[in-house]
Amino acid sequence: MDQMTLELTQALVSRRSITPDDAGCQTLIADRLKAIGFAIHHLPVGDVSNVLAIHGQSGPTLLFVGHTDVVPPGVESDWQSPPFTPSIRDGRLYGRGTADMKGSIAAFITACERIAPNQASLPFRIAILLTSDEEGPARDGIAQIAPQLTSYLSSVDYCLVGEPSSRNQLGDTIRVGRRGSLTATVTVAGKGGHVAYPEQVDNPAHRLSQFLGELADTTWDTGTDAFPPTSFQVTHLETDTHTSNMVPGSAIAQFNLRYSPALTHTDIIQRIETIAHRHIGDDQLSLIWHLSAKPFSSEPGALRTAITQAIQATCGIEVEANTAGGTSDGRFIAPLGAEVVELGPVNASIHQIDESIDIAELDQLSELYEATLHRLARLVRAPNQ
Repeated sequence: MDQMTLELTQALVSRRSITPDDAGCQTLIADRLKAIGFAIHHLPVGDVSNVLAIHGQSGPTLLFVGHTDVVPPGVESDWQSPPFTPSIRDGRLYGRGTADMKGSIAAFITACERIAPNQASLPFRIAILLTSDEEGPARDGIAQIAPQLTSYLSSVDYCLVGEPSSRNQLGDTIRVGRRGSLTATVTVAGKGGHVAYPEQVDNPAHRLSQFLGELADTTWDTGTDAFPPTSFQVTHLETDTHTSNMVPGSAIAQFNLRYSPALTHTDIIQRIETIAHRHIGDDQLSLIWHLSAKPFSSEPGALRTAITQAIQATCGIEVEANTAGGTSDGRFIAPLGAEVVELGPVNASIHQIDESIDIAELDQLSELYEATLHRLARLVRAPNQ
């Protein structure tokens, strides 16, 4: 078993890179890439670290996108071993970021290192873009750097995102798009008072609950061939009182919609505001909207073909392409015209206590990325293969 991918993953996991702190991960990676001929561009924005590495001078560009930041570990004493001390047990590597997504980054780096002697013969550039702001606000990472890419690259044609896409075994699922994410915070004003005098109060919790009930019962769309129907979920509820004999003076809720390209966020906002006005007066209502992601999808192209062929050859399984899951940084690259596909390890333990990855899966993922590069090279040279 090749130890290179495992050792690099361990080195990355040992760095406590909770958003937005990169904790030296990108410097370690940049040094490895510079040694095999990549040009390195550090592109910090505020407290966020971003790095762009480029190899090759001409042809289309394959961009690998990843993030070196991780979510907080939670209560560290709940872990069987310290979350930032990579530990091996029963053939698995444990630690925060092993699956999401330091293992993917290490696998792609070692794939590049193996093909380095022949990389100049590839008919495309390889670029790698990493950020330490994916798990947090995602404002100063790929969102900021994507519009700048044309200063470094003539085009971005293919984008491979290393998010943990696999469900039960490596390669069983790839993502070819993601739903949009729209969040609202709604505040309803009323008139508080004693519960024994209902004629003297105007309960905002009642109005809010009626409004939310209609939203929960609404069929937003039927989805598309690539996307499930839009979903609505209430994520937070509170009032300004916490006693059993007081009617609150105000009530607040937060809700989120994950939506497909069958709708725009403007469509959704208009429909919800219309529903709100059926239950709540204008002078009693406040709606604050936050659009964190627009939906995107990529039509089948050379990258999807290369990845599918590589999975079939390396893993011996059929591949499901879908748009499930949360948001990813692929949403910032898709508007550049790139074909975006996400491929990474099994996601069963991500963001959880005792996050881990199968050590054999690390090696296989590196082989899979290498096979993808070779198969994409064939397709670029001979598009009709």
